[in-house]
Amino acid sequence: MGQKLVGILLNAAVHGGVPRLKTGQESLANYEEATAAYGLTPCFLKLSGIDTQTGFSRAYIKGPHGYRSQVIPTPEVIHNRAIYDPGSSGVQRLLRQGIQVYNTCNRYGKDQIHGLLEQNQELQTVLPVTSAGMSGLKEMMDSYPDLILKPCRGSVGNGVMRLTRISGAGRWKWSYSPNGSRRWYSVPVNQGAIPRALRARLSSVPYLVQERIPLAEISGRPFDLRITVQRGWGGDWQVTGMFAKLAAPGGFVSNIARGGEALSSSFALEKAFPGEAAARIRMSVLSLSLAIARELEQSLPGLADIGLDIGVTGSGRLYFIECNGRDQRYGFKKAGLGPIWKESYRRPMGYARYLYEEAARHNSY
Repeated sequence: MGQKLVGILLNAAVHGGVPRLKTGQESLANYEEATAAYGLTPCFLKLSGIDTQTGFSRAYIKGPHGYRSQVIPTPEVIHNRAIYDPGSSGVQRLLRQGIQVYNTCNRYGKDQIHGLLEQNQELQTVLPVTSAGMSGLKEMMDSYPDLILKPCRGSVGNGVMRLTRISGAGRWKWSYSPNGSRRWYSVPVNQGAIPRALRARLSSVPYLVQERIPLAEISGRPFDLRITVQRGWGGDWQVTGMFAKLAAPGGFVSNIARGGEALSSSFALEKAFPGEAAARIRMSVLSLSLAIARELEQSLPGLADIGLDIGVTGSGRLYFIECNGRDQRYGFKKAGLGPIWKESYRRPMGYARYLYEEAARHNSY
């Protein structure tokens, strides 16, 4: 096929760790193996190292003595693994020059994703009832006994809170955890006098207020499913794999970074449901995940590699929880699913090769 460069765009902090092989959850070895399968050479970039005027970039490329910084022609295809807001000027400059950047933006607000999916009548049935802000909170407290409050732009469960109605008129329990902590605190709340601390949180950043989904449980611990959906060779969306995220004992947030545990999805579903029901739920989750990806791609240019969180209730009903624009993938490894973990790197590199071949075919006309 001929060797070609594919750019892996990283945030500056992760990029700086490449020569020391200290890149957090990004596996350099997996990138090397995945690109080799498609006749590609990975080069690791940061946005400030890309010179759109000259067409050259400074990147880390692996050689006989490890990763060394080199000046190279800017790759024609770049997989964005950095966090940038929509409309990032640096990414937009690359696009204007004809560089194909996929997963162009991978930081979307939860409210934005919810709004896009809400436009699809068939997907409306899998969306939790949702409102926003203080006014939304008051309305939801009148209608639902158990609520989840999520920052629209939070990650790994930071800032998530819960309000649960307890016995007595207008009496609630507010559960929250300070950022960076795995410890949960509970405070009694009167519906007619929301605490100043809670009001401050809701006014400091945009929050969604949702009915809490009564998730299926294993030994009293709720779990949801993370589904990696990617474009690969051929350009079509495919489900690369899924695993279950089991909340810590006594917790309600399943994020691994917040004390959750990664399990094989088959194991989790078969623990919570009879065999036939578990298989049926699994197939429904696969179908729903593809439908969500195809709906989102209509409004989000360059979308190619996402992680979806899908909840399953004790009765087997599916709910969309959220979309992760930069799927961390390492949950597969933690769940003992090493081959799928590697495949989650390989498939996007197949998509890079596909983009190169499509560009060559177009230029030959």
